[in-house]
Amino acid sequence: MSALNKSDSSVLSGSCVYFKRTGRENTGKTLEVAAKKAEEFGIQNVLVATTSGETGLMATKVFAVKNLIMVSHSTGFAKPDYQEFLPEFRKKIEEAGVKILTCQHAFGGVGRAVRKKLGTYELEEIIAYTLRIFGEGTKVAVEIALMAADAGFIPTSEPCISVGGTGRGADTAILLKPAHAQNFFDLRIMEILAKPRLEEL
Repeated sequence: MSALNKSDSSVLSGSCVYFKRTGRENTGKTLEVAAKKAEEFGIQNVLVATTSGETGLMATKVFAVKNLIMVSHSTGFAKPDYQEFLPEFRKKIEEAGVKILTCQHAFGGVGRAVRKKLGTYELEEIIAYTLRIFGEGTKVAVEIALMAADAGFIPTSEPCISVGGTGRGADTAILLKPAHAQNFFDLRIMEILAKPRLEEL
């Protein structure tokens, strides 16, 4: 008899899409997988990391949820006083009734200033590097969930789907129970829906 008996109520079946490579070429499939899971589980809170707004605009056409939120880089991330979110994408996303969150990165901020000035890594960047063992997109997806919870854009009492990427585009989607940054260890990754494999077998 199979160890994974279908009648065993303690076993949940699921699937994850693995990409051969990281990057924006996976954006469409990542958003499709995440949207399907949101519909299947009735998830109403979805976060999408977007730098220029291009991925964000794509997401507005894929998701049909009550609370779709785009999370941008903080102003000054690339260079002082500069916001990478392009006005033409911002206008279209806002016209679609979708919120855009721009704030300090949960794993950056003052800790990054200490590292840049003194050459010493602070706790939040160590956490970021630890999450990167699952891929850059996983780190991003967890980080934006903390940011959105702290901004009051999502409740911590309900699961959400969070979409991140490696560089541009999206290549990672996870189902998680969010938490505020000050309660980081209460955050739970429930399912990995899509991610790059990172290494060839």
